Amino acid sequence: MKLKVPKFVPVEIIRMAFDSLRAHKFRSFLTVLGIVIGVAVVIVIASLLTGVRQSLVAVVEEYGVNNIYAFHLSTGPSLGPRDAAERQRKPLTYEDGEAIARLAPSVERVAGDLFVSWLDSTVTYNGITYHRGGVEGVTANYAEAANVSVREGRFISDADDNNRRDVMVIGVNVVDALFPGQPDKAVGTEVKLGGRPFEIIGVLEKRKNAIFGENDEDNSIYIPLRTAHVVSPGSEYLMLVIQAKTGQIRGALDESEEILRRRRGVKFDQPNNFDLGTADKFVQQFDSIFAMIGLIAIAISGVGLLVGGIGVMNIMLVSVTERTQEIGVRKAIGARRRDIVRQFLYEAMTLTFLGGVIGVLLAVGISKIVAFFFPVLPAAVPLWAVVTGLAVSVFVGLAFGVWPARKASRLDPITCLRYE
Repeated sequence: MKLKVPKFVPVEIIRMAFDSLRAHKFRSFLTVLGIVIGVAVVIVIASLLTGVRQSLVAVVEEYGVNNIYAFHLSTGPSLGPRDAAERQRKPLTYEDGEAIARLAPSVERVAGDLFVSWLDSTVTYNGITYHRGGVEGVTANYAEAANVSVREGRFISDADDNNRRDVMVIGVNVVDALFPGQPDKAVGTEVKLGGRPFEIIGVLEKRKNAIFGENDEDNSIYIPLRTAHVVSPGSEYLMLVIQAKTGQIRGALDESEEILRRRRGVKFDQPNNFDLGTADKFVQQFDSIFAMIGLIAIAISGVGLLVGGIGVMNIMLVSVTERTQEIGVRKAIGARRRDIVRQFLYEAMTLTFLGGVIGVLLAVGISKIVAFFFPVLPAAVPLWAVVTGLAVSVFVGLAFGVWPARKASRLDPITCLRYE
């Protein structure tokens, strides 16, 4: 009578792998602890970066996707200090903006935003002092160019700017600080800015989108541009907000660049001595920073995965030794080398896959906890990070399970049966 050799299909092998893991629960958990940590770190950081990027894109779009921001220094995030040549650049002037508005057919309007740095930005009212305000001198069309909404009162007008009136429009944080419990009292009230009396004519509407729950606009103090030149004549850092006509952002960008190069005397073979930023450019700059942070996270998680892989290989070698007689019996009844290899490889991959699942669940839990306790810190678990984490965990089991599996397949069946 011919003995029938059982053929182990993957489902049966995986079932055997689970039986082995259940027999050594604590040992199996300690083995995959490095994989759990590695997968969890990658997914948590990916979720935070994804959430921050979504908030950033929403904020940029709310300010206006057709806007070009012209400044004499490089804008956006950067690493390291500016070089000396950049610090010596001549600031832009509002005459530059007027030239762009007059000569660029693709431009809808140009607004000015002067950063007032040579003025005490302290605002006082009725014994209350607010130090966090950021004073900016803006033109009357700044609200249209930057999509600024006013909750109460009105925005700065051309008459305010031309007559250099001492008026201001303030953000919600300034209102809450100066008028606690009485925000409706702000409009029409006279306060002191750097010791000079100013009338509040408007309160800004808080934007719907924000990074970490707050915008710089919440602390803003907008005064007329010409008034800013009067109260702070030393301030000269002017940003031009160039709003392109719908669908003509590329043309407006090229036209603005050409006009500024000509007005600033830049020769054809010289680089720009100014910066033109767009919504897409800002997002790309942040993406490069996020990519660097992601690489650091991958390096950290790689250490955990390496430690976990070595632990898997070690425990599988121990498992081969413990199951030597089982291997001998399987070979004696006709199991081939590849059957033994498949059994131990599937067991190793099952072990690391479970570690990956635990890591994913841990990461999702951490992300939910972060979002609960820190609502201003966005966290969105991306599907690609979950799939990648599980795939990498399975690959670790495959890579580090090869040697133990091959060692088990090469054992002599006679020696195995005699092993005690």
